[in-house]
Amino acid sequence: MQLYHHPFSLDSQKVRLALEEKGIDYTSYHVNPITGKNLNSSLFRMNPSARLPVFQNGAHIIFNTIEIIQYIERIAVVSSGADDMSFSSREVVEWMHKIQEWNPKFFTLSHISAKYRLYVSKFIRRVVIARMTESPDLAGAYHCKLKEAYETEDKLKNPEVVKRSKEHLIRLLDEVETKLKETSYLAGEEFSLADVMLIPVVARLVLLDLGDEYISCRPKIAAYWNLVQRRPSYKKVIGKYFHGWRKHKTLIKTWCFIRIRSMLRKY
Repeated sequence: MQLYHHPFSLDSQKVRLALEEKGIDYTSYHVNPITGKNLNSSLFRMNPSARLPVFQNGAHIIFNTIEIIQYIERIAVVSSGADDMSFSSREVVEWMHKIQEWNPKFFTLSHISAKYRLYVSKFIRRVVIARMTESPDLAGAYHCKLKEAYETEDKLKNPEVVKRSKEHLIRLLDEVETKLKETSYLAGEEFSLADVMLIPVVARLVLLDLGDEYISCRPKIAAYWNLVQRRPSYKKVIGKYFHGWRKHKTLIKTWCFIRIRSMLRKY
């Protein structure tokens, strides 16, 4: 089993947390979307959306985050050989879908300096054009990605787009806060795949230095955040790259790559 992913990708974090929690062995391939590695033709042929993660088990390729996680769960259940095979409850699945409905894209980009955001966007557009030249048979799909890049910048100029994303997030967090008043974890007293989906969302807010605004004011989520950071899966998937000073190392490494490639015009 192979997983094409990157620590910057929220959905990649969700899938990796599921793999670690279920104890599934897999081969990891880092594909940095900010440097355009997800646009390389070999991966783009598998997944023309260029979204991460991509999960491959033989000829079976899955792009949908929840489908990947449920596939992982099935593997874990079958591999366990237990007589009473049990899958996630209806409540867990409902939470998984509810969390996945929030798209972090515009919210995240709106909290990044326009200077850096526009520089990266320009770099990505040049990567798309370079890959289009190298693989003319994929020109149509690459053109769609180029169009998407321009549309993203246009939408970010619309305050209503960012406002809707923020309001959606607040509704989700308020609902989570209410639920955590009753249970230690999102779907009960046991850690579940619902938590696998939620942890990266909270981690993203912390990475964006928005903890005081969105987490500290919700005491149950704050306590939950302290609890889940102790899990080995969190430390391996998220903490390793973004806890404390590590986030600066991860971000600076990517920024230097983009600057050097831009100066050399190597896309």
